[in-house]
Amino acid sequence: MFVYYYFRSDDYLEYLDQHTIQTGVPHTNLSILRNTPVPLPPLPIQRRIAEILGRLDDKIEANRRINRTLEAMAQALYKHWFVDFGPFQDGQFVESELGLIPAGWEVGTVYESAQFINGAAYRKFNPNREGVGLPIIKIAELKNGVTDSTLHSEEDIDEKYHIDDGDILFSWSGNPDTSLDVFTWTGGHALLNQHIFLVETARPEERYFVYFMLKHFMPTFAEIARNKQTTGLGHVTVRDLKEMPVVRPPRDILNRFARYAGRLFELRFGRLLESRKLAATRDYLLPKLLSGEVDVRDAENARSSIATSIPPAL
Repeated sequence: MFVYYYFRSDDYLEYLDQHTIQTGVPHTNLSILRNTPVPLPPLPIQRRIAEILGRLDDKIEANRRINRTLEAMAQALYKHWFVDFGPFQDGQFVESELGLIPAGWEVGTVYESAQFINGAAYRKFNPNREGVGLPIIKIAELKNGVTDSTLHSEEDIDEKYHIDDGDILFSWSGNPDTSLDVFTWTGGHALLNQHIFLVETARPEERYFVYFMLKHFMPTFAEIARNKQTTGLGHVTVRDLKEMPVVRPPRDILNRFARYAGRLFELRFGRLLESRKLAATRDYLLPKLLSGEVDVRDAENARSSIATSIPPAL
């Protein structure tokens, strides 16, 4: 595990970059690996470093598992209420283009359920690789967060393209099986690139309904994108959103749903924020532990006092 964490360090990645064979497809080989220097503190220190960093990774993975469960619970709740109409079976139903729906409900479109703001065109950002300004969020950042590979911009970009923690983002272009999805952003203040919608609702109680509605329709979105797929890419357009019908429950029903699904959403969001803090702590400690700049005892104190704090959302 110590060697695993060393191979993730900036020092090793820089060494690897400097010694990569550039002919043809850039690659390394066993000869280069055999000559790669690896710092080896005493074995007990290696074990303690691996344990400190491993506990942070274990907590991040535990958060992922819990969040998958929270997401599944909320999705089941959405389906029970707004697809199967389980809580409303004793009431009156009326005919609609979606079939029978509870009396007093309406049918609208996905597009009418929220405001979908597409990110700015890439050329507007004048991006830099020096990390100056705000990070530019593309689909890669939705999946992996802001990394050393993320481009930044100092340009004065319209406020509607700015995003922050808690914003709902819908990636609508790319590989239908791996790129299209709905995300809750936790990477801090940033700029949104095109091919991603910022999804905003008119009223707070609609936020959770819209998020889980979009999640529910992701298989449908993927099929729409697949039918338009060219050179490996597909997309979902505003026109598609305008043509996709969805039930529109009364406001009191949205309020009730928000009380239940909102709690699950916020629990999940809190753990996403916690995992970001844990990852930042791990990445901060990694080079300092490997170099001996930070003593393992100090790192253990930092792990317990900083990284494991629970966000207020919980």
